[in-house]
Amino acid sequence: MPKDAPDHRDAELMLRVYELRREPVMRESRSALAAQFWPKSYEDILAIMKPDHPQNAAFRQVTSYWEMVYGFARHGIVNADFWIENNSEGLFLLAKIAPYLERLRSDYSPTSLRSSEWIATECGEGRRIYGLVLARVQKVLDCR
Repeated sequence: MPKDAPDHRDAELMLRVYELRREPVMRESRSALAAQFWPKSYEDILAIMKPDHPQNAAFRQVTSYWEMVYGFARHGIVNADFWIENNSEGLFLLAKIAPYLERLRSDYSPTSLRSSEWIATECGEGRRIYGLVLARVQKVLDCR
């Protein structure tokens, strides 16, 4: 059941989630994926998923982090619109993977990025922000 309005518990959890984002290894992983991970094919997705890929650990850490964070909203633990206003970074990763998501689910896991997709498609503010993010990601990909 969706949570209608944010309260102080949402704010407290938001601050905790932010603290986790600042942890040095997480910060390094987020930075690596933001700057260096720009898949142009499904094969690029497959490559980063291989255990010997230099960014595999970062990919696993960051995708699981954002799935956890967005899962709070998907399951009604926090108000989704409030949550996505300050936790939209994960939508950039979703936008990079989105063209390959159905195949990824078919080949590996039917639940891949389920909470990220939910926040991007079922949450009003999430849809708005995801539209902006998609445009930015596409612009960068077009220049590469």
